[in-house]
Amino acid sequence: MKLSSARRRTACAAALALTAALALSACGSGTKSTSGAAIVSQQSQNSPYQGTVLAKHFDMPDLVLPDTSGQPFDLRQRTAGKTTLLFFGYTSCPDVCPTTMGDIGVAMSKLPADEQAKINVVFVSTDPQVDTPQVLRTWLNSFNKNFIGLTGDLQKVKAAALSLGILVEDPVVNKDGTVTSSHGAQVLAFMPSDDKAHLVYLSNTSQDVFAHDLPLLAKGVAA
Repeated sequence: MKLSSARRRTACAAALALTAALALSACGSGTKSTSGAAIVSQQSQNSPYQGTVLAKHFDMPDLVLPDTSGQPFDLRQRTAGKTTLLFFGYTSCPDVCPTTMGDIGVAMSKLPADEQAKINVVFVSTDPQVDTPQVLRTWLNSFNKNFIGLTGDLQKVKAAALSLGILVEDPVVNKDGTVTSSHGAQVLAFMPSDDKAHLVYLSNTSQDVFAHDLPLLAKGVAA
């Protein structure tokens, strides 16, 4: 579409600052997100993980959207009983989205194939107007061909994110024609034992942290 082709996406410094602020506000001990959904976390010295252990475990969002093949993907049903990393973002984001997905992709590549197969990585687009299934597939393939991409109704995406205390805002067209899509930058890790999120990784999480934690997640080690 004409509008889509003309639009260029940016995640400017302001957007990144917002993202960081959301991540911090959503994960600080005893704090509440701007949505009012309480997200509490704890730094557990006894946890084998380097990610932040959530004191409250969150259900997988009840979300059905087209995947990159254009077929309906029931997030809750299709990820049941399997470790799943869930992230909200958009393909034209120049910083936090490709950095996060790249770090996860590199960490995944260090796992044996049988352990990689035990982990779902799901990326949900916050910019569905541009992120068609084809665009999303091409972008995800640059990180890992097995990563799952979902795109579609933005209102459903916002509701799903909000259920996790993650804020996703409507994309904003800037004066120069670029668009800013602001969103929380947390990666939630859902465990196969109960299909609930037990861990969160913030936007500044390093590749080394993912490399440390993914083998544990593949084995379903309790947080």
